[in-house]
Amino acid sequence: MEEKKRNFTKWFYWFTLGIAIIVVYKLLDNFGQITGWFGNLFNILTPFIMGLLIAYLFYIPCRKVEGWYRKAKKSKFIVKRARGLSIITVYIIAILLIIIALNFVVPNIAKSIIDFVNNFGGYYNNTMETINNLPEESVWKNDIIINLAESIQNIDLKQYFNMETLTEYAKGAIDLVTSIFDIFVSFIVSVYLLAERKRILDFCRRLTKATFKPEKYQMISKYFNKSNEVFFSFIGGQVLDALVVGILTSIAMSILGVKYSILLGFMIGLFNLIPYFGAIVAVGTAIIITIFTGGIGQAALMAVVVIILQQIDANIINPKIIGDSLSISPLLVIFAVTVGGAYFGVLGMFLAVPVFTVIKLLIEEFIEYKEVKEIT
Repeated sequence: MEEKKRNFTKWFYWFTLGIAIIVVYKLLDNFGQITGWFGNLFNILTPFIMGLLIAYLFYIPCRKVEGWYRKAKKSKFIVKRARGLSIITVYIIAILLIIIALNFVVPNIAKSIIDFVNNFGGYYNNTMETINNLPEESVWKNDIIINLAESIQNIDLKQYFNMETLTEYAKGAIDLVTSIFDIFVSFIVSVYLLAERKRILDFCRRLTKATFKPEKYQMISKYFNKSNEVFFSFIGGQVLDALVVGILTSIAMSILGVKYSILLGFMIGLFNLIPYFGAIVAVGTAIIITIFTGGIGQAALMAVVVIILQQIDANIINPKIIGDSLSISPLLVIFAVTVGGAYFGVLGMFLAVPVFTVIKLLIEEFIEYKEVKEIT
């Protein structure tokens, strides 16, 4: 009997291996068709994926607003409909912010870009004239600065920034969500996900509990909650921090009389989403643009003010917003951003820090588990 069982196990193993080899061969043989099929599937699921991302981003605001409504114990109507009212409130605020951005911020930024591009030749000539009139021993009058200025002169900004290309960029951004129908479906999906979030999470918990043993279920539940906490803290915190930095920087630049202050403030806030590298690139670009538009003195003053604001953000604002949930070493942050950017572009640079934070958490807990096991 045992002999037959062993033979059957061996036969089943080789049979399964053979089937697996055939399946892999067929997959590789029809790789083009398979990737095409997955591409079509992704296009079909795009509105649902977008809806899931919107719901994920709005989850924390909706939960907080719902908590505020539930505190209104004097009104049973509000308490009973707290979830629905919280979703409506958050979406109204989001739509109002989008309308304000489209009517005030975006037009000013677009106007600033076009104006800078059209007047770049004059800015460049004035800057070079100022540098040439400086004393020979001046720190600004050296081969590095002159070569950099010449390389900037050779850049054809009008090729990248004019009304035609800006329109194309806008069309590309709109095409990213494919159509009005997809936007509508994404919106409806996100609303349903937020409204039914408790039921969906309860179902996922029950399914996980039924699939895995109690120990495994506890471990999966723990890491799922911790990962969500890390991502929520990072994404929500970084977006809010970028908004605060962008507004403060724009106001400070406007007070200093820096030209294109809204454009530069928005750029610094946006790049602030990327840890370390983003702030360096944005501030450096803002300094160069201000040298051309306002001169070396104004650029130096602007640089001092912006660097002070960046330090206030790094040491006070950002830690208050994000907290200690992402307390990882600067070296690991730089490594994460570099690897994320190399493989997944700008999105990879943005999401690399929370992903590496979760990986770090898993490794640390694995080490602790092994250490405890060795002691016992």
